[in-house]
Amino acid sequence: MAGKKFYTVWVGVNPGVYASWTDCKLQVAGYPGARYRSFDTGEAAREAYETGWQSCREPAKPSPPPVREIVPSAPYLRESLSVDAACSGNPGDMEYRGVHVASGKEWFRVGPFRQGTNNIGEFLALVHGLALMKREHIPLPLYSDSRNAILWVEMKKCRTRLEQTAANAPVFELIGRAEKWLRENTYETQILKWNTRAWGEIPADFGRK
Repeated sequence: MAGKKFYTVWVGVNPGVYASWTDCKLQVAGYPGARYRSFDTGEAAREAYETGWQSCREPAKPSPPPVREIVPSAPYLRESLSVDAACSGNPGDMEYRGVHVASGKEWFRVGPFRQGTNNIGEFLALVHGLALMKREHIPLPLYSDSRNAILWVEMKKCRTRLEQTAANAPVFELIGRAEKWLRENTYETQILKWNTRAWGEIPADFGRK
C-alpha cells in the first residue's frame, strides 16, 4: 500500500503545503503556470516550499489541464443555463442566481445570506442548477466560471475553510442540503467552464465588480 503523500504548491491559487491530492488539485487545476510536486514526508514538502521549486532536482510538475474548459476560439452554447454568485466582503452578504443564456431571463435567485463567501455561493448555485434541471427535465448544459465550485461538485463536498457561526448557520444548512443532494442523486447535466477571457462576464454575473 502506498504511503501518504504531501504536496507542495509553489505557484497556484493558494501556495503552500497540502496533505492530500484533493486539496492540492484545487490550487493548481487550470491555474496558468502552476508549479507543484509531491513528497513522502511533510518535512520534505515544507523544506521544498521554503527553498523554492527551482532548488528541486526534478522539475516541478506543470499545471494539469483546465476543468472542462472549452477551447477559447469556440463559441459558447446559447441554449444553456449559467450560474454565478456575489459576495460583499469575504465573508459577507452572499447570494447566487441562475440565468438562461439565450434569453437573459433569471431562472432563480437565492439570498442574500450573512457571512458567506463567493466560493460557497458558486458551489450552491451549481447544485441548485443541477437540481432544477433534473426536477424539470431540462436538457441544457450548465455554465460556471468557478473552477473550485466545479471541483467541489465533482467531489460532492463544499471544501470551504469558513468557520460556522450563529450568523452564518443558514449558509451551512444550505451546504449540508446541497452535499446531501449530490450524495443521493445522479444527473446527466453537462457542467462546463465559462471562458471569461474569450466571452466576457458570465451572463449570471451580478455586475458589481
